[in-house]
Amino acid sequence: MAAEGYSSDLVQVVVLLGASVVAAPLFKRAGLGSVLGYLAAGLVIGPFGLGFFADSQAILHVAELGVVMFLFIIGLEMQPSRLWGMRQDIFGLGAFQVLACIAALTGVGVAFGFPWAPSFVAGTGFVLTSTAIVMQMLQERNAMSSLKGQRIVAILLFEDLAIVPLLALVTLLSTTGATATASERWMQIGIAIAAVAALVLAGRYLLNPLFRFLASSGAREVMTAAALLVVLGSALLMQLSGLSMAMGAFLAGVLLSESAFRHQLEADIEPFRGILLGLFFMGVGMAIDLSVIAANWQLVIAGVIAYMVVKALAIYAVARALKTCHAEAFERATLMAQGGEFAFVLYAAALSEGIIDAEANAILTATVIISMVLTPLMVILHDRMAPAKAPDTDGLTLPEHVEGSVLMIGFGRFGQIVSQPLLARGYKLSIIDMDVEFIKDAGDFGFKVYYGDGSRPDILHAAGAAHARAILLMIDDKEMAVKAAEIIRHEFPLTPLLARAYDRGHAIDLIHAGVDFQIRETYESALTFGEEVLHVLGEEPELAARVVEEFRSVDEERFAMELVGGIYAGRSLIRGNASPADLVAAKTGRERERQAAEEAAAELSGQPT
Repeated sequence: MAAEGYSSDLVQVVVLLGASVVAAPLFKRAGLGSVLGYLAAGLVIGPFGLGFFADSQAILHVAELGVVMFLFIIGLEMQPSRLWGMRQDIFGLGAFQVLACIAALTGVGVAFGFPWAPSFVAGTGFVLTSTAIVMQMLQERNAMSSLKGQRIVAILLFEDLAIVPLLALVTLLSTTGATATASERWMQIGIAIAAVAALVLAGRYLLNPLFRFLASSGAREVMTAAALLVVLGSALLMQLSGLSMAMGAFLAGVLLSESAFRHQLEADIEPFRGILLGLFFMGVGMAIDLSVIAANWQLVIAGVIAYMVVKALAIYAVARALKTCHAEAFERATLMAQGGEFAFVLYAAALSEGIIDAEANAILTATVIISMVLTPLMVILHDRMAPAKAPDTDGLTLPEHVEGSVLMIGFGRFGQIVSQPLLARGYKLSIIDMDVEFIKDAGDFGFKVYYGDGSRPDILHAAGAAHARAILLMIDDKEMAVKAAEIIRHEFPLTPLLARAYDRGHAIDLIHAGVDFQIRETYESALTFGEEVLHVLGEEPELAARVVEEFRSVDEERFAMELVGGIYAGRSLIRGNASPADLVAAKTGRERERQAAEEAAAELSGQPT
């Protein structure tokens, strides 16, 4: 019997992995998205499909860890200063949208003829958008770091925070009128606040020393275990205090976002996040109770349509009222029109308090799940209405164990010129780029260019960065270039890093990110052009060359002062007693920038370093 039990468990594991491996690529290749593929796979292998699994809720409980890890990785991208800058969107836009949607969706229940208390619970549960689905869709659309994506993230964060007071309201609406339970719920809010404060203190004063100690041991598996401990421990703390596990993981990620171990943590968590998040969507697909839908199909269909349409209209109205453009408002309404996983928690609480009965709970749960299933289809329909051409990567290869004397990241017009003298001297180049057309065109001229993101540590390692004698950063996206420079400097601190800068401000940002040498892409060519113009205008060649050289000297001095000053105003540097090098070092704490600042200050004063 025991062997048979093990065999059964192994069959279920194999079925889960096999369904995900088959369904997700097929649906994504068909343009339907991986989320819909996981949902469909879950429905097929679940209790109402082939019957490999009888308890979908057990799968969902385990798979929620995928959402937890996903929120941790999102938190790693959110520095506290950046999160503080989002406070108006979180508590302004988020609160406005949640309250507007609660009012509108409560009206839907009342319009269907239900009492106001069950209508309030049903509508409030549907207001809580699926964090997992929306975050995944944003990531697949490369919209996570955009302003519109950040606003959606802010709203989702407020919804996560709102679950505690909403659960307290459910208790107050209880038909039993248990005042003691209500007071306990309000006490729970205080416990939740204390738990958040404890997590913040631990993240600020304990996590970095812990990871420094573990890193000194040199055991990679211990670092992975510690990363999982931080994610799951913070999630457990928030769950015990009444908040969501996802909120705890997100806060832990934020607290580690400025840590020197940020990229290592992201690399350790990413494999677990991907597998468990796919498992979560499959669990949602398994939870679709076809018998409830069949018995109440008219009410379920009407509920799905009414709730999704009214919620989308409310979201759109709030966005337009806050001066958001039509395109962004429409896209936000499309992405967030569904219910979410927190609705299951709220409906279960309402069932235990006697506000709704078991049949209403099953109908509402089915309504939320169907709305989650429909969201990827709605997004596809939205994109068809406003098409955005995605790059065709067919025929392109990813780097794998590539070794070259020089790693070139970006092979546009600048990189192609830089490659010529290097090839002439016999250096072997490893080249990666994200521009599909450039890669294909380069292939026509005999260049082997790999498709890869230069800001990902795994791609950099695969492209041979660890063996390169120099890394050349020449991508067009300014923010991506700075991010890539930070990652390269962290992963390969001893390898010379040279970069092309878009303009003066970008050049300064790159140097602060750890670049050893930068050049503005139009700078030298513009000086050469200006010198030629002076020739055409009749100036003597020697005079024209001297004028250009004098400008170059003045510009270098101004650039050095701006580099030394950083975010400090120049007048403050002149007025203060501290040296420019001390000010920069105090601000950043980085030895590289301190040395650069000393050299620049010495150059300005004419003293040797």
